[in-house]
Amino acid sequence: MGKVVSTATQRSAAEGLAASVSEMDGVAAEVIERNSGTSPRNVVIVSCDPERWRGLAESLRNTHGVDYCSMITGIHWPEGGPEKNWEVVYHFLRMAVSNPPVIDGMVEPIVIDPTKVEGNGVPLEIEVRVNLPETREPCVASVQDIWVGADWNEKETWDLVGIDFEGHVGMRRVLQPHETPTGFHPLQKQHKLRYHDFEEMYDDVQGFLRKPSDAGKIK
Repeated sequence: MGKVVSTATQRSAAEGLAASVSEMDGVAAEVIERNSGTSPRNVVIVSCDPERWRGLAESLRNTHGVDYCSMITGIHWPEGGPEKNWEVVYHFLRMAVSNPPVIDGMVEPIVIDPTKVEGNGVPLEIEVRVNLPETREPCVASVQDIWVGADWNEKETWDLVGIDFEGHVGMRRVLQPHETPTGFHPLQKQHKLRYHDFEEMYDDVQGFLRKPSDAGKIK
């Protein structure tokens, strides 16, 4: 018995998922091959309008069996233009494992013949990109109630980048100190910094590009 699902089987499943979600308004998908790791793998790359994101998320979970949110990445693009000033990238896996048996308090592994998997049983990697327009209050719909893994990842993305997730229950700081000033998110590329009696929007939060006249001044 082979140890992994064949590339052809995975490619077919990926193309089927991409074609299905591309039929939704505001959604476009393609399949690319990534070669990192021990073998090539087919990844579904999806672009989604922010107002269509919640519907796409429900379809991925309920129709296509995408059962694990592994990571959410938030990016601030001041140079990205009015339609892509912020970006949220979701990383999902379809693990295709459900209800593993528990024996004596221990979860037992499920061993499946990879040559026989089909449909939603084919493991896949899915990446969803949601672009947000230029705004000082970036926001996208939460999927905390759809994937348990989104809970921490949404908190972390808000804490570090400042992208809010509408509908998220219990949003709070998880990496920055709880007394961090409201509105401060260290991975934003612009912050209003105060130099004594002078305020400006400054895109060098770490201070590496300070002019000589800034030397000795404390942010």
